[in-house]
Formats: sequence, C-alpha cells, structure tokens
Amino acid sequence: MTSGTEVRPVEIGTLKLQALLGVPDDADSLVIFAHGSGSGRLSPRNNHVAAALRDAGLATLLLDLLTPAEERDRANVFDIPLLAARLIVATDWAAQQPETKALRVGYFGASTGGGAALVAAADAPERVHAVVSRGGRPDLASAALPQVRAPTLLIVGGGDAPVIELNQRALARLKSKTELVIVRDAGHLFEEPGTMDIVVQHAQRWFHAHLGARRAA
Repeated sequence: MTSGTEVRPVEIGTLKLQALLGVPDDADSLVIFAHGSGSGRLSPRNNHVAAALRDAGLATLLLDLLTPAEERDRANVFDIPLLAARLIVATDWAAQQPETKALRVGYFGASTGGGAALVAAADAPERVHAVVSRGGRPDLASAALPQVRAPTLLIVGGGDAPVIELNQRALARLKSKTELVIVRDAGHLFEEPGTMDIVVQHAQRWFHAHLGARRAA
C-alpha cells in the first residue's frame, strides 16, 4: 500500500529527534507513531500503517523517540516515562507547525511504544484524542491507565498469548472507551500474510471514529 502524499524528514525539539512527516491536503487529524524497542521511524510495518492512514486522509508523524546515543543504552528503550515525554515533545512541536497546528492528535503505539502512548495520553488528555496499540505493552503504563481519557483500541496477535493476557488486564483498568481486537493467526510482530492489513483496517476505523477524519476507512 502506498500513499501519494509527500513524506519529508523533519527534526523535532532541541534534541533534533529524527522524524518523517506526511500531511495530506485535506487532513484534519494527525497520528503520531510510538515505535517499540529496536525500531524507529523507518519501521516497515509502521510505515505500511502510516501510508494507509494517509490514504484515509490523516497526517502521520513517525519519529525516533531516542537519539542514536541514547539508543546505545538498552535501559532507555524500556524507559516508558522517557519515551512518553518524547511523545509530548512531538505533540508540542506539531502544535507549533503551520500545517499541523490545527489537527486533532492521536497516537499509534507498537510494543513498548503502546505503553508510552498511553502514559503520554494520560499526561495530555486535552490534546490526545485517540490511541491505537498494536502488539503493545499497555501494562507498562501502570498507574497511568485509569487516567487515560482518549478512546483506546488494543490490537493483539492471536498467537501472542502472553501479550493477550497483559492487554486484557490493562483493558480492565482503562476507564475510557476501549476495545480489544485479537487478530487470528498473527504473532507478536504481525509478520504473517495479511495480518498487517487487518491492523490497518481497525486503525483506520478507530481514528476515523474518534479523530473525525473526513474520509471513512
């Protein structure tokens, strides 16, 4: 799946976090991606999702939550408060850019990025309007879960039993509008044929419903 929208590199904040921004002409919403451990703005799976979201009329921002130096310390990869703070930095940055400042914001988190997205959503309830987590670790959001106000969609692979259980437990603690989707035959990384397309369909549906994207999935 490809999008005709131009995607260009940008730098965010004083740390100059590397990111890829794509804004369709008629976009009224922006989805910021929070990648999992060992992944970043060039993730093929998240870029696949991002292209589909742009085709559905949403702007996308894929960014590296850590600098190259920070990535060398594995502890940073699992530092959820740090990753969440970087998402807030990106959200603040988007609010200052002419082409994105008027857009409603949602987060798409994968793996540990799912936990970071929920912590950031809890910290900025007036600015984050929807969250989608793919194979995420919402349990890592811990005490922040009951504070999340953004409608939250949890997507988990049917073959990823430990993460299914973690998501079910987190679901019980979330007080916002929630939904859990288990994708049959998918593993943790959704590498199986067709499984990422199912993720795309649900993400489009959720963001369309809760961010108000003009074009239906």
